[in-house]
Amino acid sequence: MDHLFRHHSGKMVSVLTRIFGLKHLDIIEDAVQDTFIKASISWRKEQPQNPEAWLTQAAKNRVIDIFRKLKSQRNHLPSLSLGTDTIAINELFLDTEIEDAQLRMIFTACHPKLDPRDRISFALKTVSGFSIKEIASALLTKEDTIKKRLSRARKAIQKNDLKFSIPNGKLLHNRLESVMEVLYLIFNEGFHSNTKTQLIRSDLCGEAMRLCQLLLRRVAIRTPEVYALFALMCFHSARLEAKINSDNELLDLKNQDRSLWHFPLIQLGNTMMNKAVEIDSLSCYHYEAAIAAEHLRAKTFEDTNWKKLLYWYEQLNHLQPMPIHQLTMAVISMQNNEYSKAHAFFNLLKPNDFEQRAYLFYAAKADYFFETDNFNNALIYIDKALKTVTNTLEKNYLEKKKSNWLS
Repeated sequence: MDHLFRHHSGKMVSVLTRIFGLKHLDIIEDAVQDTFIKASISWRKEQPQNPEAWLTQAAKNRVIDIFRKLKSQRNHLPSLSLGTDTIAINELFLDTEIEDAQLRMIFTACHPKLDPRDRISFALKTVSGFSIKEIASALLTKEDTIKKRLSRARKAIQKNDLKFSIPNGKLLHNRLESVMEVLYLIFNEGFHSNTKTQLIRSDLCGEAMRLCQLLLRRVAIRTPEVYALFALMCFHSARLEAKINSDNELLDLKNQDRSLWHFPLIQLGNTMMNKAVEIDSLSCYHYEAAIAAEHLRAKTFEDTNWKKLLYWYEQLNHLQPMPIHQLTMAVISMQNNEYSKAHAFFNLLKPNDFEQRAYLFYAAKADYFFETDNFNNALIYIDKALKTVTNTLEKNYLEKKKSNWLS
């Protein structure tokens, strides 16, 4: 049910919003939630042949029931009597129209009149069915903060009477940047989750890729940046099966079975990158895709071109300065045995730069001390990493590393 809700809730919320309007979004979301509760009960005996069609029809009926109870049918509902109105509404449930409704929802969620932080929270809730807890985890913030952001977004939509539409011209380009940021965030939460028990959430990776494909199906939206973003998703997804072994242990790049990397996804990513580089200026998605491709290009860990990777990260950090990029450059410098350069990068950073992911800083610093024969400090920092890491698989990985150091 969780997977089904993730896959279909965004579709239902979008198409029902297109029918009933943004001003009824709260009721629509409640109706979709009620529909899944109803499904979880009625499907215990027998699951319908077409679960998505069942859910969509049930959600539409639930909204209508709620509006009738509120005695607002005449003012707020489209006519659902037999005739042309019914035909028009039914046509909105065709696959192409559902895709259009989802694109409208994505671009509405990323409207410039919404606060940037509120846009991301709102998009994750309405487009991809994230719970408030999941959004808080993905954005590294508190659940109460997310509730406030969602409330502000809905109030801004009402106050500014935002239209449920896809913008044109320059407005489209500006809005698209925000849309890509949201899809990137959804994918990242799947590829490296902040949840305690799961490191990989392939359903979220698949959802981000599906939404990115929706963008690529529209000529006006099919930009080099979108191609680069989709290529990045393909390259990372190709390695998902190799990140965890049969004993449910996290494997780093050095110990992954590269024969498990999914070659068709790598090929698709390469095809997308060929389309993405048909311009002179490159985006952060171009550089991140180039980094992912460089790892895939190496037949073994020892064959990795670390100098090329450092170059790509330098370009990425120049375009988009971030502590995580500098931390990665420190790690790459260690792979090149350039410990003085790694030390210089570490000096630019502090644990608070990484908030809930501070353990990444501590773990990298522990590796630095271990490689430079400062064993006591290595143990101090790996213990700091163990105290701050929340994911069980990552904690086990660090504990195993510490045990190997002590043996």
